[in-house]
Amino acid sequence: MGDSHTHLSQACDAMDELPGTRLVHRSRFIKTQPVGPINQAVFLNAAVVMETNLSPSGLLKSLNAIELKHGRDDLTSRVKWGPRPLDLDIIFYDSLVYDEEDLVIPHPLMHERWFVLKPLAEIVPDWVHPILGLTVVQMLDNVKP
Repeated sequence: MGDSHTHLSQACDAMDELPGTRLVHRSRFIKTQPVGPINQAVFLNAAVVMETNLSPSGLLKSLNAIELKHGRDDLTSRVKWGPRPLDLDIIFYDSLVYDEEDLVIPHPLMHERWFVLKPLAEIVPDWVHPILGLTVVQMLDNVKP
């Protein structure tokens, strides 16, 4: 919702400013069709690689704070797959496999989502999914836009 390009650009800047964190790479911004049952405008997607000293849960809390600053509803009032100005997800965290109530890493649907894999392929094409054993490029070859 709103000026997606500005939201994404400012979110990248905010992620780079997190304590103990540095944004290393950023993909191009790509337009994609929304996924889910709710009719919405075209999405703008990107991927970043960061180096961070934050724990996975600490990083998630920081990303949620950036989303809130950009007008996203808080966790209790969000509509699943509904319109939002910004949606920041942790897709992977090195080769960590992590499964807690509020966070699963690698992202459990990443291998099915072209809009995730396409920007990832620009910046980390050879990253290997620690469970599936496939590279980003291999996963991308298995999904349709």
